[in-house]
Amino acid sequence: MVLKDLFNRFMSSATPAGKAPRVPDGTRVYAVGDIHGRSDLLLRLHGLIEEDLRAGGMERSVLIYLGDYVDRGFDSRGVLDLLLTPPPTTEVVYLKGNHEAMFLEFVENGEYGPPWFQYGGRETAESYGQALSPEAPMSDRFAILAENLRAVVPKEHLEFLHQLSPSHWLGDYFFAHAGVRPGVPLEEQQEHDLLWIRDPFLSGRGDFGAVVVHGHSITPEPDRRRNRIGIDTGAYGSNRLTCLVLDGDQQRFLNT
Repeated sequence: MVLKDLFNRFMSSATPAGKAPRVPDGTRVYAVGDIHGRSDLLLRLHGLIEEDLRAGGMERSVLIYLGDYVDRGFDSRGVLDLLLTPPPTTEVVYLKGNHEAMFLEFVENGEYGPPWFQYGGRETAESYGQALSPEAPMSDRFAILAENLRAVVPKEHLEFLHQLSPSHWLGDYFFAHAGVRPGVPLEEQQEHDLLWIRDPFLSGRGDFGAVVVHGHSITPEPDRRRNRIGIDTGAYGSNRLTCLVLDGDQQRFLNT
């Protein structure tokens, strides 16, 4: 059992070439998984990150949010407010998730109303004090809701959503919300794949060009493979928001 555990640990943390992946010396990275409207969990995780930061031992810290800040949970508006005021003393990278893409399309263009609601948009609208009007004709309800949201969603929130990045590369790690398309160089990845892909990424066993850190696909525990690390632990339903901490060639986790 001990030998098996050691082998599994090696396989989960080594690059395909057999060398342990690293972030730059003196740098500690905090990568936060899918938040989905759980401002309470994000606030708690920020506290854990600040406590970890106080332990010191590094010259530089980078906080990377992997996207899916809105939908499903009860307080998407509060999550965006918190993201605009991250823990101090860190560099911050905000990545774009598929739910941010849907939210923007609906608010600005009135597109994808029914599928957005199916994937948790109702809760996001309610966090801004809006809902489908039962008095309006069914054919007009989503258009009216989009108009109402355009009137109440703060300008700062929309600007923030427009500035999100599709990916980030640091050391031997590549960060993207959903993953990457196997066989495509990382610098040539398409935004749709970075935001939406599952298979063939999740089942891919080859070298992606870096260890991919991603969310999007829920697992009960962080999913550590030799070529990727998934940290979407379903916070909106499980109450467990996960943060991957990278320091040199070490990997560990913080979670609520």
